[in-house]
Amino acid sequence: MNARRRTVLAAGAAGAAALATGCGSGGGDGGDGGDTSAAPTGSTGATDSASPGGSGGVELARTEDIPVGGGTVFKERKVVVTQPEEGEFRAFSAVCTHASCLVSTVSDGTINCPCHGSKYSITDAAVEAGPAPRPLPAERISVSEGAIRLA
Repeated sequence: MNARRRTVLAAGAAGAAALATGCGSGGGDGGDGGDTSAAPTGSTGATDSASPGGSGGVELARTEDIPVGGGTVFKERKVVVTQPEEGEFRAFSAVCTHASCLVSTVSDGTINCPCHGSKYSITDAAVEAGPAPRPLPAERISVSEGAIRLA
């Protein structure tokens, strides 16, 4: 009985170690390609200045593809990029803070969720119409040589 208990515990520990190794590796393809380490850092998570050498993450769009006073939702990356004023680019999570639906459109100065009607400001993602309980989290981007990239 004691040997059986040790075998079961050893097998469980080995399985847990394998799971932790698989989930904890930093070099893997985390699934949706989003960079969760790019948490907002004081600005609204966006920048309109060039990054050194134009390097950075995945290119989302060209600056001319984002309408002034509007924005574009990148569903595959779960991010929305807005241009509140000409040359000013912002990026936010595209996951609604109410029920985790993806926002679907940007129009009339708001980022819009189709599930329950939440609306967020294109400038700072503040809630303009509920039921969303809080703003969309900012995403970090870099803008260089006409390319908008996830930072």
